[in-house]
Amino acid sequence: MEEVSRRDILSQNLSGEGRMHDCEVIIVGGGIAGLSAALVLGRCRRRTLVIDSGEPRNARSRALHGFLSRDGVDPWEMRRIGGEQLDAYPDVTRIDGTVIDAQCRQGGFDVDLADGRRFSGRMMLLATGIVDHLPQVEGLDRYYGRSVFHCPYCDGWETRDQPLAVYGRGEDGVDFALELLGWSRDLVLCTDGEALCEKGRRRLERHGIALRQERVLRLEGEGEALERIVFAEGEPLSRSALFFLPAQGAHSPLAQRLGCEVREGVSETGPLQQSAVPGLYMAGDAARSVKLAIVAAAEGAQAAFAINTALHKSNSRE
Repeated sequence: MEEVSRRDILSQNLSGEGRMHDCEVIIVGGGIAGLSAALVLGRCRRRTLVIDSGEPRNARSRALHGFLSRDGVDPWEMRRIGGEQLDAYPDVTRIDGTVIDAQCRQGGFDVDLADGRRFSGRMMLLATGIVDHLPQVEGLDRYYGRSVFHCPYCDGWETRDQPLAVYGRGEDGVDFALELLGWSRDLVLCTDGEALCEKGRRRLERHGIALRQERVLRLEGEGEALERIVFAEGEPLSRSALFFLPAQGAHSPLAQRLGCEVREGVSETGPLQQSAVPGLYMAGDAARSVKLAIVAAAEGAQAAFAINTALHKSNSRE
């Protein structure tokens, strides 16, 4: 597949102050969740503004998996298709920009962009996602998204039955290694210098998972293919891929600034994606622990349904 450029995705940029100062719905985030919500709202003829910074969580990934009818698609191609379909709805506008601040006001929300533009809306959906913090291991960034991964649901099938390393510490690392048994029986847990407790070692032994507790110096391999892990002591470990447990945080501070409680980048939401702040909704990776693209799309559609219903009720009272 020909590589899709960022400019192809962010195709409806507005210059200056823009042409949409006052809209019904502001969506911050133009990934799967945001585009899905915009599609439903566009079909409901709601004046909707989508603001996207062009920095998706899966930017390093070659393929998006587990999405029925789009399994294996390039993530940028998925965004291009979504944006192209939105262009058929005149009430939806997409712009390239970074929202640096947002305020609740009577009757809606104001957002400020890094370039000085300001927009207002009656309702707001945050689909800003999360950020994965990579382990500080030499070479890991080089292979990330190619032969180093964090999600077995997304990339486990492609590495099935291969010799895999699992990078993690403590009981969480043990649990993650045991989870990966569904994809490969040739597993080695690397704790990067942290000693594992006796209970954890016994659990690994019962399931045939090897353990390396030495400090990891670097990852090595030709091109983007991981071949070995080099430790501070002992022999290098030959592996075809590595999975790690990432620390995670919010991609944007907006939810907290607007009064939502955020833990490890995730905000609590109600059954229809509503937050604790009236008129503010959340969808995608920043709203749930199941961080799959198809779940994000469903949450975006669900939030759009709730937003449209809320606008109908509000208009009927005016």
